[in-house]
Amino acid sequence: MPLTNLQSNVVKTDSELAEKAMIRKAVIAGSIGNVMEWYDWSIYGFYAAIISKQFFPSKDPLASLLLTFAVFAVGFIMRPLGSLFFGPYGDRVGRRKALAASVIMMAIGTVLIGIVPSYEQIGVAAPILLVVARLIQGFSAGGEWGGSTSFLVEYAPKTKRGLYGSWQQVSTGAGLFAGSLVSTIFSFSMSHETLNSWGWRIPFLLGIVLGFVGLYLRMKVDDTPMFKEAEGSHEIVKTPLKEMFAKHPKQILKSIGFTMHWTVSYYIFLAYLPTYINKVLHLSFSFALAANLIVLTFFMLIVPFMGHLSDRFGRKPLLICSCLGFILFSYPVFFLIGKGGFLFVLLPQFIFAIFEAMYSGTGPAALAELFPTRVRNSALSVGYNLGVALFGGTAPFIATYLISVTHNNFSPTYYVIGCAIVTFLVLLTLKETNKDDLY
Repeated sequence: MPLTNLQSNVVKTDSELAEKAMIRKAVIAGSIGNVMEWYDWSIYGFYAAIISKQFFPSKDPLASLLLTFAVFAVGFIMRPLGSLFFGPYGDRVGRRKALAASVIMMAIGTVLIGIVPSYEQIGVAAPILLVVARLIQGFSAGGEWGGSTSFLVEYAPKTKRGLYGSWQQVSTGAGLFAGSLVSTIFSFSMSHETLNSWGWRIPFLLGIVLGFVGLYLRMKVDDTPMFKEAEGSHEIVKTPLKEMFAKHPKQILKSIGFTMHWTVSYYIFLAYLPTYINKVLHLSFSFALAANLIVLTFFMLIVPFMGHLSDRFGRKPLLICSCLGFILFSYPVFFLIGKGGFLFVLLPQFIFAIFEAMYSGTGPAALAELFPTRVRNSALSVGYNLGVALFGGTAPFIATYLISVTHNNFSPTYYVIGCAIVTFLVLLTLKETNKDDLY
């Protein structure tokens, strides 16, 4: 082989290796904020029963739990407001800078929850400060989802957008896994009295470590090629929100409907279920967390596979199958879990995990493909976070409320099924986009 050809091949190989290394860094940087966000949000859900006693003491444990989940939902009210700030910010100055800012704000809110004194110590100021911490978390989370999804999908090759986008949800599962793992370790290693007194605070304080790691990684990676291309050709929009609402109102409404099933099934299945098993079925908290940990591991492993399948066979078949799965199996699965016993609690959750992974592995790319680069960060942030705020964030509260008024332990499934039906109808109106170019 001539020397010039050999040198050319070496240069090409080095260039390909550098590009692959950059994409790996981008996937990690785009995902790390989700790990932290969902770690923070999950430990709040896992420790809801303890937090209810610390900040909302009441003679009625169910009333305390309702107030705790109400505060959980309050954080979601800020998500649309956060999306109105971080979404346009990411479209104007870049995905990377917006993601760096959001991960630091999330860390601040999480640490605040860990250091706020209890109601017994400072009275009504305790729940007020808890609400403030949740508002900070919610505001930052409003920029995380749209920013990380745009970041990952815009870095992806055309034929792998589903696979790359799925890492957004793998990182979400990893955050839940980390929260579940830490909660399980502390649950088994501490006495009930110690955990309820001060031990529950440590997992929140550990969130600051993830915050610094996330900031470091995000500042070490370039912005997406598509954003830099738009920036270079002077296609950056000065008022992305105005253009988004003027030119893409139908897509925004569809993205909210698209999110309904996704967010409700996710929060019921992955965040609320341990509390349900503990407080409603009266099984041990450690038992519930251990089952959750096993199912989360399975979920994370199959999400990229579902993203890959959506690249090959299309987004819509998997999305529709997920909706139908929850419509048909939600009630039977809750019925089996209600039987008690480790296997009855654990095995039915694998059914949920499969159908949830179908949507989570496919959803990020499918939503990103609905919008142009000029407003993608804004549109994803606003549409998705409105859906989450309206339906997902309130899911644990609604589930607890339905049980309290119906005295039926399976009543949360009515909410899950109803939202799955609405999303199924929305999906029928969408065209297949897995072979289309991003624009």
